[in-house]
Amino acid sequence: MEQNMQWQRGVFHISTDKSELDLVFTHAFLTTSSWAKGISSATVCLSIENSLCFGLYHSHQQIGFARLVTDYATFGYLCDVFVTPEFERQGLARWLMECSLEHPVLQRLRRIMLVTNSAPWLYQKVGYQPINEENFAWHIVRPDIYQRQ
Repeated sequence: MEQNMQWQRGVFHISTDKSELDLVFTHAFLTTSSWAKGISSATVCLSIENSLCFGLYHSHQQIGFARLVTDYATFGYLCDVFVTPEFERQGLARWLMECSLEHPVLQRLRRIMLVTNSAPWLYQKVGYQPINEENFAWHIVRPDIYQRQ
């Protein structure tokens, strides 16, 4: 269904090979994020197992991540995008987004969504547009779900 892809830029590379991901690192970052605070390691592992993932690496050490929840046919939901603070402002997040959009799975999707209130300039640069239509996007939010598990 999905093929592993690689992109190289100097000492940095991006890979969709899940075996390269540092699950401890990914969980540690996500558990302190505003969107997944307190998430369990088991939940992160399950989410990765069921998604198309993009790891960002500096000399084989993971420094970033993005995940696409998808049916591999028509729809994808981009989430869990991050680059560690020490590697920010180097264009790596934009490169991560550009590479993800080059992946054959994303090339065939009719709709790719993203829900965020941070870094709109990043997502706009690669083609995402805000949805500002009344009653168009709907959701159920359970902000304390990770604290209840």
